Amino acid sequence: MINRALISVYNKQGLLELAQFLAGRGVEIISTGGTYKYLLDNGIRVTEVSEVTGFDEILDGRVKTLHPAIHAGILAKRDNKEHMDTIKSKNILPIDMVVVNLYPFFDKVCEDISFDEKIEFIDIGGPAMIRAAAKNFKDVVVVTDVKDYSPVIEEIKSSGNVKYELKKKLAGKVFNLMSAYDGAISNFLLDEEYPEYLSLSYKKSQNLRYGENPHQSAAYYTETVGKAPMKDFEQLNGKRLSYNNMRDMDMAWKAVNEFEEICCVAVKHNTPCGAAIGRDLHEAYVRAYECDPTSIFGGIIAFNRKLDVSTAEEIVKIFVEIVIAPDFDKEAVETLKKKKNLRIIKCEAKPTNGYEIAKLDGGVLVQSADTKLADKMKVVTEKSPSKEEMDNLIFGMKVCKYAKSNAIVVVKDFMAKGIGCGQVNRIWPACQALDRAKDGTVLASDAFFPFDDVVKEAAKHGIKAIIQPGGSIRDADSIKACNENGVSMVFTGIRHFKH
Repeated sequence: MINRALISVYNKQGLLELAQFLAGRGVEIISTGGTYKYLLDNGIRVTEVSEVTGFDEILDGRVKTLHPAIHAGILAKRDNKEHMDTIKSKNILPIDMVVVNLYPFFDKVCEDISFDEKIEFIDIGGPAMIRAAAKNFKDVVVVTDVKDYSPVIEEIKSSGNVKYELKKKLAGKVFNLMSAYDGAISNFLLDEEYPEYLSLSYKKSQNLRYGENPHQSAAYYTETVGKAPMKDFEQLNGKRLSYNNMRDMDMAWKAVNEFEEICCVAVKHNTPCGAAIGRDLHEAYVRAYECDPTSIFGGIIAFNRKLDVSTAEEIVKIFVEIVIAPDFDKEAVETLKKKKNLRIIKCEAKPTNGYEIAKLDGGVLVQSADTKLADKMKVVTEKSPSKEEMDNLIFGMKVCKYAKSNAIVVVKDFMAKGIGCGQVNRIWPACQALDRAKDGTVLASDAFFPFDDVVKEAAKHGIKAIIQPGGSIRDADSIKACNENGVSMVFTGIRHFKH
């Protein structure tokens, strides 16, 4: 039975309905500060916390509920005679419900305010109360989420109390919230690249249509603080996103933003299947499409400029899952919407290049993002690439960064002509990329050549210049093969494996 409820909330949404319901059932409401004033102004009979504790708020409100009269009232076990006798001897009454939501640290830490101001949004009293209530959930109802007001009201209406299962669930939500809240604070205060404990602070954004396969369920969680492309995008049209959609969209957006020039990148199964620079978006798209007209079907198309209607008209000629761009002309949106299931994604934020995390069975791998294209460009052959060839080599290497390991990208005129990747040796994707390319002029590789076979195959296909990390104990063999075939080769000193 709920006789006394402590209510102290920052977010007042839905509060009046809950308070009116409780007051109408004769529940004594205890409150603090702004919540106390809000309830009083709305005609709710309410007792101020200081009347319960006999102690005024001090330290600018930092200390108001941190008092035995509050915490003993929450933590006393109702079926423990010693507990109940103790609080009775101290003239402390039990508190049966705690309704608290916390200072909005997630939001405030991202605002343009001082460090000291951000510190003030670290809630202390609120977490202490809800943790206490959650620990004693068998006797105390703890509500931290506005969305839970209605289920609590309905259960009290139907049964006169809140049942064990709902109380347990609400208690679990407290510690779920606090793990994210404390994690965000920890990451804010700690200035360590890899701290002793990995604190992840994420909030569910949406349930996805399905996981990697339709029989797998999936949800999408976003970071609780900061802005990021895959957190702050806007979906303008189309079906709900799936797990694979999200992964491919992230890949496509990162890849297209490697380029300052007008660019289009197509992604399928989390690897590029087309990439090109153009004088305008229409040309960039057509050239990216021509890289692999088969694989682009059902893929993700990314642009790094505002999408125009002429490009949109070209896109709707085939089936694609997603079009993502920083903005869209109104006419372009209307054209794309003719495909009712086509997901149109507006994404203005640039990639953050934060940490990458991979889940293992029993652990997680954490690494910094691959943000460096080369250590030092070094021509290692007798022949040097022309400026145009060098620019095309750099274009190819940027695409290579986003293709699966053992990636080979063949390029001509700033267009990926052939992409081979994801194989267990280097010669297979090289042959695949070269055969597709037909008339490619330069070749990029994400890793060094352990043998000279790739160079010899490239020379057969008319390749004039190659870029690769270098570092094999048999580099001399590849350099010799280049010199014999009039091919220039550049070492970058950095590999770009993407498993």
